[in-house]
Amino acid sequence: MSRSLTSRLAAQSIPTCSRYALPKTAAPFTRSFSGTRAQWDDKASKTGKQSLLESIYGSPQKKQNLTGAMAGLTQSISFPSTDGLLLDTSILSNPKATPQQVTEQLPEDHFEPYHLHVYSHKHNTHITVTKPNRDAIISLSCGNIGFKKSRRGTFDAGYSLTKYVLERLVYTGWPPKMQRLEVVLRGFGQGRDAATKVLMSPEGKILRDKIVRVSDSTRIKFGGTRSQRRRRL
Repeated sequence: MSRSLTSRLAAQSIPTCSRYALPKTAAPFTRSFSGTRAQWDDKASKTGKQSLLESIYGSPQKKQNLTGAMAGLTQSISFPSTDGLLLDTSILSNPKATPQQVTEQLPEDHFEPYHLHVYSHKHNTHITVTKPNRDAIISLSCGNIGFKKSRRGTFDAGYSLTKYVLERLVYTGWPPKMQRLEVVLRGFGQGRDAATKVLMSPEGKILRDKIVRVSDSTRIKFGGTRSQRRRRL
């Protein structure tokens, strides 16, 4: 079946065009080019590829501008500059340094201090002094100094225990060796306040100046078993 006259006229009015619109290549080479035909074809093909890539990705000058824009972006607030950071790389610059020299260059806060642990609950008070490697120097409780039964959890027992521990440390010559001391409190018994009072009193002056940190390591119950019923009187 033949097409109608209108469709044939519409088809003839559409101009013909190539399937792919390729960009214009560079100007042809002049006839003064000296060399073989293979060299001329190779140079022409390279020039055509270069013009095709420039038409798609842009000229090299635009890439340089893009690089400058990215460099400016790195100096913005989103990417702060690291020029002002103070990093001590002197240790890395001397690979032949001995372990003792490296230790001397480390800051003082890097080293672990001595520890004074005060564990106080409603029945007793325990005090332990440890070295930086957590080895115990002395560990005593109120029962070791003569308090019996319910008197071990009183304020006087905790006060007397703390004074006795300090006396033992002075007698054995440990305070001069302690440059930094951390007080670790655990529990909320009466011995907690008693130990704090001793450290703030004239008896605790020998260790009070060495304290660099006071921390609390009280255990917090989270879930677990059901507590014992409260005693009713």
